[in-house]
Amino acid sequence: MEMLNEMTIDFLSKSQNEAFARVVVAAFASQLNPTLDELADIKTAVSEAVTNCIIHGYENTVGIVRIKAFLYENEIEIWVQDWGKGIEDIEKARQPLWTSKPELDRSGMGFTIMENFMDRLEVESEPGKGTIVKMYKTIKNKK
Repeated sequence: MEMLNEMTIDFLSKSQNEAFARVVVAAFASQLNPTLDELADIKTAVSEAVTNCIIHGYENTVGIVRIKAFLYENEIEIWVQDWGKGIEDIEKARQPLWTSKPELDRSGMGFTIMENFMDRLEVESEPGKGTIVKMYKTIKNKK
């Protein structure tokens, strides 16, 4: 598959930047002429991934969140990365309703939401070094 375009943005892990990330990725994805539903799915998944970086990756500190996105003929690939505390047990973290922050009333549905709204999800993480969530969405409404 030939890559048509790519982008990278870095921003601080502050909750007010979650909406910024959603809008930037949605604007970038719009080059593939997605349906409104496809765009909403992408925005929701990005929101969940960025929120995980802020809440879980950096906890009560501020770090950098990086989003890289790649456009192909009918697919967008999105990487959301932090250099925070990492995930000790990825399989456990991907289980519905499991949360490392029950005291914050977190739902434990972040990865489940990302998996349901995207076509494929990959998680790479190393404790103490951070996490990369890679999400893939096929765009069916090609120009």
